[in-house]
Amino acid sequence: MTAQELSPVDPASRLLDYRFDIVGRSKLWFSLSLAVLLVGLVSMAFSLASLGTPLRLGLDFSGGTLLDLSFERPVTTEELRRALQEHNLGSSIIQLDTQTGQEALIRMPPLSETERLAVEATLRQEVAPFQRNLVETVGPTVGRLLLRSGIVAVLISFGLIVLYLALRFQWDYAVFAIVALLHDVVLTIGLFALLGLTVGMEADSLFVVALLTIIGFSVNDTVVIYDRIRENLRLVSRKVSLAEVVNLSLNQTFARSLNTTLTTMLPLVAIAIFGGATLKGFAIALLIGFTLGVYSSIFIASPLLVWWRQQRYGKSSEDARAGRDPDSLPSEG
Repeated sequence: MTAQELSPVDPASRLLDYRFDIVGRSKLWFSLSLAVLLVGLVSMAFSLASLGTPLRLGLDFSGGTLLDLSFERPVTTEELRRALQEHNLGSSIIQLDTQTGQEALIRMPPLSETERLAVEATLRQEVAPFQRNLVETVGPTVGRLLLRSGIVAVLISFGLIVLYLALRFQWDYAVFAIVALLHDVVLTIGLFALLGLTVGMEADSLFVVALLTIIGFSVNDTVVIYDRIRENLRLVSRKVSLAEVVNLSLNQTFARSLNTTLTTMLPLVAIAIFGGATLKGFAIALLIGFTLGVYSSIFIASPLLVWWRQQRYGKSSEDARAGRDPDSLPSEG
């Protein structure tokens, strides 16, 4: 739609011929988010009760020794656990390839090299000969340091984005963009907690990288939509309500947001399927976060802005748009 088509001299009813009434179904979008949030919070509570942390932490953060073994014959989890029990390691986490029964990931508390070699000798003698593909040991102090550094990185990135939004937009635009960001991060963590409980997926240092990427991607989409809303507010008659202007802007940017996200997600699907165990969690976290990011940009941030202005300034178009006078907006660019 061109600026000429949005000229204030044209009848608003002809100009605002959008396809989807997104703002009008705000309660549905908010309810869906609350339902997913509830699932995530419950998952984190169960994870905290059973594992001691809201997420199933990987070796990077929790510390420990990881063995990646390929056995010459199919083995069972029970066989491995019995052998480990001889070294008081029966509670170790064992992930066995259920298709072949020959590939096993074993995560144990931190072991010295002598202790690790003794465990390997027992497994070789009592279970089956194997080839060691990977051995990795991270001490608990290093793990806590990495976890603290990851949390600091996320908080700093959040703070910088908050500063940028506060300078670029009116304060209520910035607040709801930040709410959308929190929505994406918290729901991603909650769903990852659910995956940790159900399929044993762990949060490692790549998970922190995924969160930082999600934050950047989500705010980018929200800024594009907010910019379109501000442009349309300058072009459409003041008699048109803020809800209608936001609906028009969301419909204009809907295809762009969806197509951008889908093309970004296609390589991630390939990584999740063929990328191996190391990259699988990273790709899945990004897939969850990008999906939530485009959802919150379209269905959460802007409808929340309309709801807030209607609550504060009243439901009439002039009053609801009182805070959007272009003359009072900071200049773009």
